[in-house]
Amino acid sequence: MTFFQIYVQALAVIMILMSLLWIASVIIKNVSIVDLFWGFGFVLAAVFYFLKSDGLDARKIITLALVTIWGLRLSVYLAWRNYGKGEDFRYRNFRKKYGERSYWWISFFQTFLLQGMLMWLISAPLLGAQYYGQDKPLNIFDYIGIFLWITGFLFEAGGDFQLAVFKANPASSGKVLDTGFWRYTRHPNYFGDSAVWWGYGFFCLAAGSYLPVLGSLLMTALIIKVSGVAMLEKSLKEKNPRYREYIERTSSFFPWFPRKKSG
Repeated sequence: MTFFQIYVQALAVIMILMSLLWIASVIIKNVSIVDLFWGFGFVLAAVFYFLKSDGLDARKIITLALVTIWGLRLSVYLAWRNYGKGEDFRYRNFRKKYGERSYWWISFFQTFLLQGMLMWLISAPLLGAQYYGQDKPLNIFDYIGIFLWITGFLFEAGGDFQLAVFKANPASSGKVLDTGFWRYTRHPNYFGDSAVWWGYGFFCLAAGSYLPVLGSLLMTALIIKVSGVAMLEKSLKEKNPRYREYIERTSSFFPWFPRKKSG
């Protein structure tokens, strides 16, 4: 079976799963469940690629293992964070905008179909890393990928943990988290997510596959320009005046030492 055939089959599988998830969201009236599926969906895609591609080399096993750790951690964390809070404000706003009579079907195209397509496109490095290079032993690109994945996972999971502890403390009300990972970047979780996906991209390069690495680039572009950094920065600047001071001294995305206050 060719790379393209497996990749197209994965699209069908992802869309079926997204359709079932959409039906569940209509029944419980909560579109937020799509966010919980994001990480787990990539685990399922990686398992599908693992089973459909030949061989059982070290790169395949490493890729599947790391995707599973990353995806399950993310889904479990989001489920814990959102437990008992109801539907996310973004989807509640969409319900008000389109009305209950229309939003139930609009949400399929606007949210579930869109996220399914993005998941499919972004997952390309996971197939490239596993499909190609069965006869190619681990090389320098694999080790770079492992380094990027470990760095990214520490920033993402560590940043999420520190933020959860910060928010759970009543004394943090009105303050800005600027310690730990958050001292060096305003978005350690987003930076970490991007680094993890470039780790998969380097596994893909190590296997001799190049075009699928565009999936890692797409994930980074979405994080920085669309659904991550840009959207959150706008919201935080409006809600918390102290965040503007935080911006002046702290790197936006890539970790770096804090700048000294001007003047």
